[in-house]
Amino acid sequence: MREQSVILSTPRLSFVMWDEGDAALVQQLHSTMATTRYLSGNGPWSLEKAEERLRGWFEEQARHGTTKYKILDEDGRFIGRAGISKFRNEQFELGYSLREEVWGKGLATEAAGAVVDWFFERQLAQRLIAFTHPDNIASQRVLRKIGMRERVPILIDGVLDPAFELTADMRPAKC
Repeated sequence: MREQSVILSTPRLSFVMWDEGDAALVQQLHSTMATTRYLSGNGPWSLEKAEERLRGWFEEQARHGTTKYKILDEDGRFIGRAGISKFRNEQFELGYSLREEVWGKGLATEAAGAVVDWFFERQLAQRLIAFTHPDNIASQRVLRKIGMRERVPILIDGVLDPAFELTADMRPAKC
């Protein structure tokens, strides 16, 4: 693996841009029903779908200066993805997904909060959204913990999903 440029980091996580050959990592991340049950398609991803998403993330980064980034733990192991992309080419949207074996350790909250801070510090926009499947209570908790507020639900793939928003003005001041 080539030396990767760190886009942002936290005490336990590093966020880096994907490599061209990372589709297998993306597929592995989304290879089980546990990790895909709340995503569009509601099933494990094929390698082709992972390759398609990876191409999309490269395009988003080039076009908007932000995308979903690869997350590495403090030992350099791949544990997931998180970042901010354009949703329906209209609004910036926070999204994250972690490998099942790291769930329950506060990493989703750490990753989501770090990405949001990074996004607003760079002034990429003054507002962003997020949404979850109605049954994804853990993700809804993460969004509330990082300061997002509920808004009108959004219809995605025939499901009315809880939606959240955050503006730069709503972020707590850093000490």
